[in-house]
Amino acid sequence: MGAHGVRGEVRIKCFTERPKDVGAFGPVETEDGQRRFTVKVTRSVKEGVAASLSGIADRDAAEALKGVRLYVPRSALPVLPAEADEYYLADLIGLAVRWADGPQEEGKVIAVHNFGAGDLVEVAPAAASGMKPQTLLLPFEREVVTQVNVTEGYITVLLPREVSEEAEEK
Repeated sequence: MGAHGVRGEVRIKCFTERPKDVGAFGPVETEDGQRRFTVKVTRSVKEGVAASLSGIADRDAAEALKGVRLYVPRSALPVLPAEADEYYLADLIGLAVRWADGPQEEGKVIAVHNFGAGDLVEVAPAAASGMKPQTLLLPFEREVVTQVNVTEGYITVLLPREVSEEAEEK
């Protein structure tokens, strides 16, 4: 998040299917839960929306929020149909990871990141997997994460050739 214009608007990078919906989920709060804002989306901007936040009246106040992350409670999000192949990225955290060549658990999803070039799934390999205990960052793409089963608690991963070759060399 950052300041947008001189009247106290902020630019919000949204992680919603339709960025303008960010104001429809109700109040948002900061990561630490110390501040709460009502969001009024004013227009679309590159990679998100411009919005006014309750209590933020000028550019200085908006600038003070630069880099702050805003969250909505899970209960404010729409319920996804169980039969649909839809889920929230937060639902992936904690799921078991299975490699595509076997049903055994090979690790756990510990985070989902987006540094600007697409979503990455961070996997902590299980100790018995034979891999070093360092985490793996894998692109969250259909070619790599071939199956997501939130109900049964796992994802299936086909390691990219570069990653599997590196693991074999060690």
